[in-house]
Amino acid sequence: MRNFAIVSLVVLATLLTLGPITSAQQGSPDQSAPKPPRPGLEVPLITPGPGWKACPRCENEGYMAEDRKKAKVDTRPFDVHDISGVWSGNPKDLEGNGTQLDITAVPSFTPYGQKLFEADQSDSPQWNSKDPMNICDPLGWPRWLTYNYGFEFVVLPDRVLQFFEQGHAWRDIWTDGRKLPPNPPIPRYLGYAVGRWEGDSFFVESNGYDDRSWLNNQVQRTGSRRPGGYPHSDEMRIEERYKRLNYGLLQVTLTI
Repeated sequence: MRNFAIVSLVVLATLLTLGPITSAQQGSPDQSAPKPPRPGLEVPLITPGPGWKACPRCENEGYMAEDRKKAKVDTRPFDVHDISGVWSGNPKDLEGNGTQLDITAVPSFTPYGQKLFEADQSDSPQWNSKDPMNICDPLGWPRWLTYNYGFEFVVLPDRVLQFFEQGHAWRDIWTDGRKLPPNPPIPRYLGYAVGRWEGDSFFVESNGYDDRSWLNNQVQRTGSRRPGGYPHSDEMRIEERYKRLNYGLLQVTLTI
């Protein structure tokens, strides 16, 4: 598969932002119709008890914006080499779910890639029958980044853990100086990853991916277009750069 780069921004969440993804479908209500105002601070928050915060699913956009205002995320001092914390959402949509890939950056397929792509098209226009999620396969990388709920970076002396709320899975990014295996013995859904600091960016490179996962799902666009997914081979390599732009904003660049 040819290389392509994706740049996204994710928001540091005081609480992890959770919620369903909304998309337009055939037969849905008129999208141009006026939408009712979103719930805000007038909705009471419910906590488990004293000392506990509201559950991540319980905060609406109003409370998220208020939390960010109280934390002074745009002006608060921060360490550019500290990426720890929970990252989710979008600075333009605090209730945004996951970190969507920009599929406009996808290059044309190789002949083999086109064959795989066509094989992954659903048998039905009504649902994604070929999605590996249907048989409980792990989402893999980078789909785990894009799918839902955000992630948390936990920095340890010899590695960085990238924990995904969806599925409660994590990824080891080794920072102890080891190199990527030139010929990974066993393909993995999350591959083999090593990381290091390059200036103000945390640079990650990885390989050894299980080719049963998808990069991303491809939703139905027209009545005749079946949903499907973007495949990859077991020779896929990924480079990532994470750069903290301010206390509450992390820039993510992936090159596949």
